[in-house]
Amino acid sequence: MATQYAQDGDAAGTFLGHPKGLFVLFFAEMWERFSYYGMRALLIFYLTQHWLFSDSQSGVIYGAYTALVYITPVLGGYLADKYIGQRKATAFGAMLLTFGHFLMAFEGTGGQDDATINIFWLALSFIIMGTGFLKANISVMVGQLYPRTDVRRDGAYTIFYVGINLGAAFGSLLCGYLGQTYGWAYGFGAAGVGMLAGLIVFTIFRPLLLGRGEPPIALSKARELTIYAVSVAGIAVLWALIQYQEMVGWLLMVAGVILVGYVLIVAVTKLERHDRDRIFAAMFLIIGSILFWALFEQAGSSLNLFTDRHVDRGGVPASMFQSINAIYIVLLGPVFAGLWTLLGRKGLEPSAPAKFGLALLQLGAGFLVLVAGAAAAGPALVPVLFIFLIYLLHTTGELCLSPVGLSAMNRLAPAHMASLIMGTWFFASATGNFVAGLIAAATGSEAASGEGAARETVMGVYSQIGWISIGVGVVVLVISPLIKKLMHLDTLADNNVGDDLLGQAEVGEQQAAGVHPETRPS
Repeated sequence: MATQYAQDGDAAGTFLGHPKGLFVLFFAEMWERFSYYGMRALLIFYLTQHWLFSDSQSGVIYGAYTALVYITPVLGGYLADKYIGQRKATAFGAMLLTFGHFLMAFEGTGGQDDATINIFWLALSFIIMGTGFLKANISVMVGQLYPRTDVRRDGAYTIFYVGINLGAAFGSLLCGYLGQTYGWAYGFGAAGVGMLAGLIVFTIFRPLLLGRGEPPIALSKARELTIYAVSVAGIAVLWALIQYQEMVGWLLMVAGVILVGYVLIVAVTKLERHDRDRIFAAMFLIIGSILFWALFEQAGSSLNLFTDRHVDRGGVPASMFQSINAIYIVLLGPVFAGLWTLLGRKGLEPSAPAKFGLALLQLGAGFLVLVAGAAAAGPALVPVLFIFLIYLLHTTGELCLSPVGLSAMNRLAPAHMASLIMGTWFFASATGNFVAGLIAAATGSEAASGEGAARETVMGVYSQIGWISIGVGVVVLVISPLIKKLMHLDTLADNNVGDDLLGQAEVGEQQAAGVHPETRPS
């Protein structure tokens, strides 16, 4: 099969040494990230300024939304693997996303008494379901274009990763500018146009995908349409969940207990000692990632609001600052990759648990730097330099945790548990995003009297979580040798889990480094 893949790619022609299908996926994903991050940059302002939710309510809604965005790819990935294939799943997801983004442009008169708010909830539900079908599956297709041993794979993922972050950066800049300068409909409309462009590229240039991502089984048209219909019906469930956010919290808690309990039971009862220890190490990293994402994801909610209200932005719309993380990722990603390689050759590379500790230290330092900047500014607006500094420290922390964590999941899980452990990792990201909403709610200024009190409330929360992050980071660094010992790196052997799963894990590293993005995020 690997040889056939290579022959197909050569027959279809290449561009810059890679199958042309890679660039179809590059452009489709770039526009999807453009639309997602463009909408995300505006969402917290739309909630507070147009629909007139309180800061606390808006933080919880935002957290529930981003949590669901991380949960639904489990469904979309399962249906693609078992029934409809990655190509059809991606196209279906793109259609749902396009429709959802355009629904966001229906803003009505505003306020929670406006019946148009139901269209808003529906728009979010379409976007959540669409992301579920597209996010994981388009990533898998990148891996399917190459045999596992192809030396071009790393370069392909780098190209794809650049597309993700370019889309995230430009989406935040353009949609943020249009939405906060000319009106919500312009910003959200631009996001919809971007998603439509991605769908058109993906559809027109389908032949360049060389038949990758097709259904794994012969599927009747009736059965295929049933899958689509049930998925669309599932949007009604999301419509309810996004409005009643406490239901999302309960869902995460119950499902999380079941998932973690199942993993641990399997590890204790069915795995030999080294594999069992590696699962324990993986679970430690997974739990640590929840704290990281809960604090990191303040970027789109409470930090976005703080930038809008308390920072000397020079007239630049606050939403445009959401592009800083993606720009830093593009600039610093290759630097960190080279740094780890250089340190590895010299035997000085930190272990994965140590990198997690370093990530938490930088994350906490970012919050404390902003707190110090706000204190130094006194009653005046905080200099914008401190916004660039907090994003810089959070991005370097992200680069120490997100790709490292995904790589660790792929290495530590035995072959028959690889998908389960990877799913647990992404479930932790969803949990972290929901907790991020609760933390953002704690920064809500509606109970404070006056701008000064509101600012002090936010800085008080940021100071607390900053020191907590640093404290936990120190503890992780101290015990990292023990966690590394549990990983039994000296006895690791190739899992040989197959091209598609490996491709999903590798490109997942790149996505998460650029979203939380989902990555990342999303």
